[in-house]
Amino acid sequence: MSMSSAMNASVAGLAANSTRLAGISDNISNSSTYGYKRVDTEFESMVIRQTRGAGTYSAGGVRASTQRLIDQKGPLVGTSHPMDIAVSGRGMLPVMNSVHMPSMGRDDRPLLMTTTGSFRTDADGVLKTESGLVLMGWPANADGSIPVMARDTTVGLQPIVINPNQTSADPTKNMSLGVNLPATDTQAGAPGTTWPLKVEYFGNLGTSESLDITFTPQVAAGSGMSNTWNMVIRDSASDPANNIIGEYTLVFDDTQTSGGTLASVTALSGGGYDPATGGLSLQVAGGPITVNIGRLGDPNGLTQLSDDFAPTNITKDGSPVGNLTGVEVDEYGYIRATYDTGFTRTIYQIPLVDVPNPNGLSALNNQTYQVSPHSGSFFLWDAGDGPTGAVAGYTREGSTTDIAAELTDLIQTQRAYSSNAKVIQTVDEMFQETTHLKR
Repeated sequence: MSMSSAMNASVAGLAANSTRLAGISDNISNSSTYGYKRVDTEFESMVIRQTRGAGTYSAGGVRASTQRLIDQKGPLVGTSHPMDIAVSGRGMLPVMNSVHMPSMGRDDRPLLMTTTGSFRTDADGVLKTESGLVLMGWPANADGSIPVMARDTTVGLQPIVINPNQTSADPTKNMSLGVNLPATDTQAGAPGTTWPLKVEYFGNLGTSESLDITFTPQVAAGSGMSNTWNMVIRDSASDPANNIIGEYTLVFDDTQTSGGTLASVTALSGGGYDPATGGLSLQVAGGPITVNIGRLGDPNGLTQLSDDFAPTNITKDGSPVGNLTGVEVDEYGYIRATYDTGFTRTIYQIPLVDVPNPNGLSALNNQTYQVSPHSGSFFLWDAGDGPTGAVAGYTREGSTTDIAAELTDLIQTQRAYSSNAKVIQTVDEMFQETTHLKR
């Protein structure tokens, strides 16, 4: 009967609008929740098939379907903590519940994803949120490089652990010498004064060592200048009886165009000279070190000008043992530790998780999501590669709820609900009129 179908359709309308009201309520209540993705409710009509020209119509009604719009991005909000992390663009941060920590290293751990989080270290140094979401990443090698990892599995991911009491040393691997030697010391009749130079470097254990370098001129015989020097390099960390790690003969140019620059370098012992880079490959007690003295004709390395001995520019890498002062994450997802000696080292990389259909992910508590048959398989990208965006520290992602739009939808939903209730009331009155026919 058409009146019965009208009542059933309006009952379905009440249920559909109740569902929409629940979605609106959820959106409004989470308008200040970081990382919240709003729920969108769509109505779909249901049609009861009828014979054409039958002269009657049965109402099919309506049903509601909801979808969480995970691919929508909320506004980025700046904070004052480096481990407040968000994703600017596509991609999500890999996390896991702290209850699964004992199973780390297994490939059956459920991978969770979130677009933002406020991560702090717990008593064990594990970076996690107040709700127990542990931030996952790839640990770096001792030299700060990230090993090659599988991109379609969680096996390589580990909880990020920051030990606030850790210390670290950065051994010196490269050094650059900018020194001017007095040209007049190679002139005939000069006293042949030896000039010493001590340059500090840092060993593998953070100890302070030095390269003791002497420059001895070869005085010209007769007249003029020889423009030739002997350079001897000693290592303070080596055995004093055998601490010479390099001996070289340096000849300087005296032409009008390149006067004062290196013309040739001859290795008498120790590591060789590379004219393409200007480097000496030396072997100190703790390992190899490259000392750059300048390419041939280069005015930025060793020079021979005027009558003054002057170290003009000496630089080196490395640092002594330092204490951890802070950690930050850059746009590529690298977590870098900074020490009080000024040394900075990469300790982890946070990959970004992406799936073909983000809106098909299963939504869980605490603004986390999990792969489902509708989302497709996940892939771990380097931030900024492929479709993914950048990682932002000192940042949280705000809710995607638009209060004005939700209140407008709330008014529409209330009117629609009232209208469906009115239809039910009208059908009830019509049924009463039908029963009165038999009086």
